[in-house]
Amino acid sequence: MKAKTVKGNSAEEIQSALAQSITDGFTPTLAMVFLSIKQDRGEVCKILDDAGIAIYGGTSHGEFTGEGITAGEIAIMLLDVNPAYFAIFFEEFSEKNYRETTQAIAKKALGKFTNPSFLVAGSNLNTDAEELLHGFEDIIGKQVNVFGGMAGDDFAFKEEFVFTNNNESNNGIVTIVFDGDKIGIKGRATCGWNPIGTVKTVTKSIGNHVYTIDDVPVVGLLMKYGGYENVTAENWAMEHSIALTLQLQRETGDPVMRAGLKVDWDDQSYYCGGVVPQGSKVRFSLPPDFDSIEKVIKACEDLKAKEIIEADALLLFNCAGRLVSLGPLINDEIEGVRKVWDVPIAGMFSSAELARATNGDLEMHAFTACTVVLKEII
Repeated sequence: MKAKTVKGNSAEEIQSALAQSITDGFTPTLAMVFLSIKQDRGEVCKILDDAGIAIYGGTSHGEFTGEGITAGEIAIMLLDVNPAYFAIFFEEFSEKNYRETTQAIAKKALGKFTNPSFLVAGSNLNTDAEELLHGFEDIIGKQVNVFGGMAGDDFAFKEEFVFTNNNESNNGIVTIVFDGDKIGIKGRATCGWNPIGTVKTVTKSIGNHVYTIDDVPVVGLLMKYGGYENVTAENWAMEHSIALTLQLQRETGDPVMRAGLKVDWDDQSYYCGGVVPQGSKVRFSLPPDFDSIEKVIKACEDLKAKEIIEADALLLFNCAGRLVSLGPLINDEIEGVRKVWDVPIAGMFSSAELARATNGDLEMHAFTACTVVLKEII
């Protein structure tokens, strides 16, 4: 399997880059497309479709290749892979039937491959991404390989899209199913945020709506320990979500991040990016420093040493919150991941990341770098 990346600031630039990429006989059959909500998705898809290339795509909060990060542009991973080794499924969530949707995808995948692996992208901030993961597990089993991310919209947090050759949706999922006997897919989800303080108990929550921790309104706790004053609905910013983010403790595996994304000022509760069960144990965590980048790179080195020595291509679903927190340093993280396998890389800054927690279960993550490694099995 051969891989190349192209990027551009318009459909016309992508058409030119695609033409240049095939001058040496490279014949792409599959494209992973990450682009700004501002770009003309339809025109980009038409260019790829006319070239006979299958499309997996999502809008982003920023996109990148090994040539660097862009904002408001288009980044594409092109793969020359046997079409018999993969299939693409596209579905919408008609009635918030997230689990049933991925159950159906998994059943169709088993109809094509005895050992399927899944690369997914979902849209809509209201989507219960954990239910998506549970649907795959219901049919394939706990050991199922699923990786991916939730689409973005240049930090507007209003409307995100996933798309394929002839379909797009702001409330759906696009899935590449790989034949696991032909295409190896491995991944690692790493955060690197450092916990602080003691373990606390979520004393009231419903789904992703957290009311109290240790019987104190959660926003009140954040203001107290974060040293914030006069934070209101008018001046609440993403930076407040990043500061003192919750780390949800698990019985097995690493903790997973749960950021407060939307505040209910009437009772000082907030809605998290992911479920926080009542009675669960949490810790607050500090915004990252360069140490978190080193942890991501070391996790990839560990993945290479233990699970997948060689690679043909890398995808990276990197949380938009990491871009806000780390700023220009995020370039070091992306380049550090690329250097581990020294192959083409592409990806996006996502609204959430989907992968197995280190030594744990499939999870929806936040503030996490999810590295996905692809290698054709000879």
